[in-house]
Amino acid sequence: MGDHNATIEPDVELKGHEETPESNASAVQDGPIDKLEASDTHSAHDGAEPSEEKRPILQPDDAAPGQAASAAAGDHGADDASVGAPSVFSTGLNIDDSSDGDSSIGDIDRPSSSVSATSSVFDFVEEHGRTFHRYKAGKYLLPNDIPERERLDLQHAIAMRLFGKLTLTPVDNPPRVLDVGTGTGIWAIEFANEHPASDVLGTDLSPIQPEYVPPNCHFEVDDAEDVWVFNHKFDFIHSRYMVAAFSDWPKVFQSCYDNLNPGGWVEFQEYYVEFQCIDDTLAGTALERWNKLILEAVAKTGRNGRAAARFRSQLTAAGFVDVVERKFALPGNSWAKGENEKMLGLMQMTNMLDGLHGMSMQLFTRILGWSTEAVELFLVDVRKDYRNRDIHFYYIVYDVYGRKPVE
Repeated sequence: MGDHNATIEPDVELKGHEETPESNASAVQDGPIDKLEASDTHSAHDGAEPSEEKRPILQPDDAAPGQAASAAAGDHGADDASVGAPSVFSTGLNIDDSSDGDSSIGDIDRPSSSVSATSSVFDFVEEHGRTFHRYKAGKYLLPNDIPERERLDLQHAIAMRLFGKLTLTPVDNPPRVLDVGTGTGIWAIEFANEHPASDVLGTDLSPIQPEYVPPNCHFEVDDAEDVWVFNHKFDFIHSRYMVAAFSDWPKVFQSCYDNLNPGGWVEFQEYYVEFQCIDDTLAGTALERWNKLILEAVAKTGRNGRAAARFRSQLTAAGFVDVVERKFALPGNSWAKGENEKMLGLMQMTNMLDGLHGMSMQLFTRILGWSTEAVELFLVDVRKDYRNRDIHFYYIVYDVYGRKPVE
């Protein structure tokens, strides 16, 4: 697989990061994404760590820092496909029409927490052979068992390859740091190791973090959509991949604002759940149907799979300034040209294949009314499509951050 005979029209070349908030801030215009054409440019990559110039960033329109976008800032979770869509951009992704497939790509190095957790961690709710958090059971849609924790750590490795570092904000050594929805705690632990002068707190509904962590890192069970009752404010608040957890994003953003010290930064990294494709190869596939059904089911739980497109306007509405939005193209499998793009796609395909059962079973049975057998049968075809390099689909991953004004 991988041969592609379609005529490839040239597109713009891949664009790299710009480091200052002023140069990256933008207003995102709502509206449908236009069909993107494949590029005939090809960027060489000489190692596992992509350079700032070669990372597949999607550049938004230019605007002044802190300028509000046109999306409604008061969204509280409604999943409206006509509102909050990403602006038109160039992905910088090119189709790999070679026949060698993934032969040049090595095995995925899966990061994992190497220290065992305490016995109390395993007191969870079990369903469909998977375990889920007991605290506020059902609020978070995905499992929390060992396979899911390993997948979350793989997601962290993908994020590090995609973004290049733990945070894109200009923070240096913030005294107090909060990681909302910390999961396995891997981001908080690495940030604490890199910033020994920072005190890092990670919060999550599931106490699945390792027992032995850096002395400046600790964890608490907490629901970020409840009233925040911390006994101090923070200088940097980070959160990543919480689209399956939050139904009221403006409330979360306001809580961040209220619990930051003046001059403190907030950063959200999030998937835009609706798949994108550079051509028409996604149309009519089981993969496309699965994606639409996931969006439908998530919407019925009060969550918005397209919420990330509104983050910038909502952060601005909450009072943040110097708000920066960056969008990154993440290939769905190894169809894209370039060593880095191919590895990103391979890692993301593995991430999704590992998580497909956990993402689908509860939503399809509880929310959409499917039988367990029907879900299992459907996922057979979805898995085939995920591995199909002739389907040129990708994800948009947002990084949006802003600063609380100095009073």
